[in-house]
Amino acid sequence: MNGNMTAAVKNHLKEFQVVAEIPVAWADMDVFRHVNNTVFFRYFETARIKYLERIGFTDDLGMYEGAGPILHSTHCRFRRPVVFPDTVWTGARSVKLHSDRFVMEYRVVSEKLGEVAAEGGGVVVAFDYHARSKTTLPRSVSARIEEIDGHSFG
Repeated sequence: MNGNMTAAVKNHLKEFQVVAEIPVAWADMDVFRHVNNTVFFRYFETARIKYLERIGFTDDLGMYEGAGPILHSTHCRFRRPVVFPDTVWTGARSVKLHSDRFVMEYRVVSEKLGEVAAEGGGVVVAFDYHARSKTTLPRSVSARIEEIDGHSFG
């Protein structure tokens, strides 16, 4: 994790090996003067892409045995309003691993508040973009998920 985080932020993200630092932009806020709910999904996406890069499963089609990631579903539980100026730290990790997909958790922590602003999750499926159908996760990707998140999903 990044050394620039406050102790409170670090504490909230201690279970996450992949964390993205994201400055809150003025334009992220809506008429209610807090970050719009849709923006949290962009924060999740930023952390998810960083995670995919760490596990070697990015959108460079053809790099990984014909399979690439595709987002199956996502959800969010909003906990605290975030306002500009602030920085959010968004953690991403896998909590379940299957032969063709993995389930992710996200946590967004406000630096200003020192609290969790949102939590969520998503399902990422291995997708064969040439055949246009789901496929098996490459073994190298599964192994990297197990390595990064510190345990075997068996």
